Amino acid sequence: MENSWQIVRRYSDFDLLNNSLQISALSLPLPPKKLIGNMEREFIAERQKGLQSYLDVITTNHILSNCELVKKFLDPNNYSVNYTEIALQHVSMFFRSEPKWEVVEPLKDIGWRIRKKYFLMKIKNQPKERLMLSWADLGPDKFLSDKELQCAVKLLSACSHPYIYKVTFATANESSALVIRPFNEKGTLKDLIYKAKPKEPFLKKYCNPKKIQGLELQQIKTFGRQILEVLKFLHEKGFPYGHLHSANVMLDGDACKLLDLENALLGLPSFYRSYFSQFRKINTLESIDVHCFGHLLYEMTYGRPPDSIPVDSFPPAPSLSVVSVLESILSCDAMKNGMPTVSRLLQMPLFSDVLLTNSEKPQFKIPTKLREALKIAKECIEKRLTEEQKLIHQHRRLTRAQSHHGSEEEKKRRKILARKSKRSTFESGEEHSAKYSNSNNSGSGASSPLTSPSSPTPPSTAGASSIPPPPPLPPPAAPPPPPNTDVPMQPDPRPAVSTSRGALLSSIQRFQKGTLKKTETCDHSAPRIS
Repeated sequence: MENSWQIVRRYSDFDLLNNSLQISALSLPLPPKKLIGNMEREFIAERQKGLQSYLDVITTNHILSNCELVKKFLDPNNYSVNYTEIALQHVSMFFRSEPKWEVVEPLKDIGWRIRKKYFLMKIKNQPKERLMLSWADLGPDKFLSDKELQCAVKLLSACSHPYIYKVTFATANESSALVIRPFNEKGTLKDLIYKAKPKEPFLKKYCNPKKIQGLELQQIKTFGRQILEVLKFLHEKGFPYGHLHSANVMLDGDACKLLDLENALLGLPSFYRSYFSQFRKINTLESIDVHCFGHLLYEMTYGRPPDSIPVDSFPPAPSLSVVSVLESILSCDAMKNGMPTVSRLLQMPLFSDVLLTNSEKPQFKIPTKLREALKIAKECIEKRLTEEQKLIHQHRRLTRAQSHHGSEEEKKRRKILARKSKRSTFESGEEHSAKYSNSNNSGSGASSPLTSPSSPTPPSTAGASSIPPPPPLPPPAAPPPPPNTDVPMQPDPRPAVSTSRGALLSSIQRFQKGTLKKTETCDHSAPRIS
């Protein structure tokens, strides 16, 4: 009864979660309510299967599985903190030292990260200009010291590149970072693909678009070339990124510009980490950027993310050159052999003939000491990824082994092998008994003849150099008298050379102790006193 109430109460939690997820416009398979008969054992078992199927659908959806609602539902102990309040506290403290800024409104849930919050800002003496403030907590891959982190984050506002979105202000402390950028009404590349409004919640914008349509071929070529150029620039500077996806690419006129360069410095996990952590060949930040570029190119081409990674076959694309690039990044062979380099992608026909007209000269000066710190942090990030991939690989092997041994086919195979083993053991035992019987029944060589239990074994002569010849066979005995039912038959004390082992065993089995006659014994061993 207690378990039944737990199931009913748990279903009410599922119902609340499902109502909250309706903003995604997805059709989720939550089992219907049942008021009568919901305590029966069969219904409870069926309901458990239905709820498990519902969870499977949610956790296999990349966007839903990362949203705060699902995280809190699955792990309330580790996701009980209200990060919106924490972000407001840090932003308020920032405004005390920088009074020229003012919050217009919070941009609730426009991003996918739980520990990153956004606010619409303005400058007091420029009320019409809108800016966006992002606050983020530090992540598990933060390997810079607090001093190095502050120095690296402040450098972002000095970075100038035609395909990196401008940072107005950036600062960091021992627990978080705060970055201010101009707010763009056109939104990101993902907003263009999904035809979404930038200020709407992430789930509403991208979970279930009304119309799925990719970009035109020329847009794919131009945007792809611009993104590859900025990735090459960052790699040459030794600046780690690893956070490329379509929502981190801002549209500024006809140019694509990267966002959130601070993420790698803060140690935040990548949007596609659950994908590339499955493949041990993707073990550097450069290969991570290439893998993420493959996701972005697929999304630009088909208007939606791939269903699974690796991709077995690609739908028809605007050009075969698009498919060749996608195959070099997202196919099974690419996952086994490793990612191509950014330079290799730039040489492929899809991007090699794109002419970039922007003449802005890139500027991003990183001090030598900080460059060394970034190199060490990059190595630490890659080492942690490699260890995680190793654990995932071991877990997958163990899961496959357990699944294999627990399958019905494997159980049947083991039963058949067990039967064959028992049969072969029985047959080998019979064969061994037959050989033993034959060796005992043969009177040649050094083999001793089979003797009855009452026949004493002749003692062996110690120190004899040769075995004496066996004695001659006795003359044939007279025929035995008719058996007496009162007296048990005594075995012949003479060696029965021609008697088989089976006859001896049957004689022993027929022996009955109760048929023996009682005897009286006169004991004269006691001392006599005269």
